[in-house]
Amino acid sequence: MDIISNIQDVIEKEISAIEQVEKDLPLNDQDYEKVVNKIISLKENGRLIFTGVGKSGHIGKKLAATFASTGTPSFFVHATEVMHGDLGMITASDLVIDISNSGETKEAVAVVAPIQRLGAKVVALTGNQDSTLAKDCDYLLLVHVDGEADEHNLAPTNSSTSALVVGDAIALTVSKAKGFSEKDFGKFHPGGALGKRLVKEGVIK
Repeated sequence: MDIISNIQDVIEKEISAIEQVEKDLPLNDQDYEKVVNKIISLKENGRLIFTGVGKSGHIGKKLAATFASTGTPSFFVHATEVMHGDLGMITASDLVIDISNSGETKEAVAVVAPIQRLGAKVVALTGNQDSTLAKDCDYLLLVHVDGEADEHNLAPTNSSTSALVVGDAIALTVSKAKGFSEKDFGKFHPGGALGKRLVKEGVIK
């Protein structure tokens, strides 16, 4: 096996998947604008909450961190833990994004009704518009890929990367719409090399 060629092949497959998602977006945008506007209009005490399990859960954690650092209060709650007390972290003022590529992951599907009973709206971020999750949720963000990047079409790769890219794109769209500035970003990121640069440039004082 040519290691470098194999690595390049996987990267090319993931790039291709993202490009296809981008091309499909105008065809599947029925709820994208609604969700972006819903996030922008969250009440002062409302948060954007991500949930999921497995690799989808890891993507949710990263997206929650991205939204939080760009001006939208956000956090992740594991779908299993939602059913064992962490439902108390969610209020009627919140918006929940539930991530599952198949839309049939039992833990991801199970949390929808309890969250809705609290009065919060739930967004399905899934690759299957005919799935239980897509049908049960209030909004749908369709992120469909034709397959994964591994030779067995099993390991979450194309699907998880595409979900991450779409989530990042929504976060930065919301941030731009809110007029989130470099100074605002500096308030939330005072540490590390980035924080040091912002202090040096006078953004953080």
